[in-house]
Amino acid sequence: MLGTVFSANFLVNHKVVFAPALWLLVLGLSGGKALAADLSPAAAAAFDREARFVEARLDDERAGKAPFLWIDDLTEPRRRDARAQIAQGEVVVQRLPPLNQKEALPGAMLHHWMATTLVTGRSLDRVVLLMKGYNRYPEVYSPAVRRSRVIARDGDTFSVALQLFTKKVISVILNTESTVAYLPITTKRMQVRSVSTRIAEVWDPGTPEEREAPIGRDSGFLWRFNNYCALEEQEEGTYVQCETLSLTRDTPFGLGWIIGPFVTSIPRETLEFTLAAMRTAVQGGVR
Repeated sequence: MLGTVFSANFLVNHKVVFAPALWLLVLGLSGGKALAADLSPAAAAAFDREARFVEARLDDERAGKAPFLWIDDLTEPRRRDARAQIAQGEVVVQRLPPLNQKEALPGAMLHHWMATTLVTGRSLDRVVLLMKGYNRYPEVYSPAVRRSRVIARDGDTFSVALQLFTKKVISVILNTESTVAYLPITTKRMQVRSVSTRIAEVWDPGTPEEREAPIGRDSGFLWRFNNYCALEEQEEGTYVQCETLSLTRDTPFGLGWIIGPFVTSIPRETLEFTLAAMRTAVQGGVR
């Protein structure tokens, strides 16, 4: 599903100047081993609790017990401003406060973001067609997605494997698997829920030593990733709202210049890039 893209497409050419000694350190860390961290059972359990809380709210939205789109739950003038930005082709992004407290996440950080865009003049079916077209992901979301394939399909539930790439000071490659469920509500509304089932960091990519790091004992750039989308077709087009919940390592003392960008800015930038790329592709920018 489109929200599984963990990317920084426009950051690949991000230029950072370091002293030669720091460049040596970056090269020494590029295999990931020196940055290794462990995912604690307590942090994993806290993520699962947060996911259950989010999905309970989604159940209410699906049943019509709560506003279907986040922007419709805003108070004025925020709702008016958000709709104006979206109408101008922007991706409106909002960070949401996590339910779990910091104390429940030893060595980890929880990230919760919401973003909305409008695919002008396109139906819900057109958007869903692109979302289900996993063979096109390396084209639509380049260079963030390197490989994409459907492992299995049962009706509107997919098991999907993506190899993801991002670069910010150092490059990171992740082999991921997710279960993606497409849940129709009406002919004009749908929820799409993507839950990560496997995330493995690739160490020493492109070398004879290339291999996957032990799951949960890697650099900790992404340990868990769930994405929940709400699609609603209206007169002006289809609104696409994606809500991401991710779990990363905390920022260790002295390594903030390497770890910090991954665990602070990328969750937001991922949403902005993914929705913008999806909108462009549906509206005809990628063929």
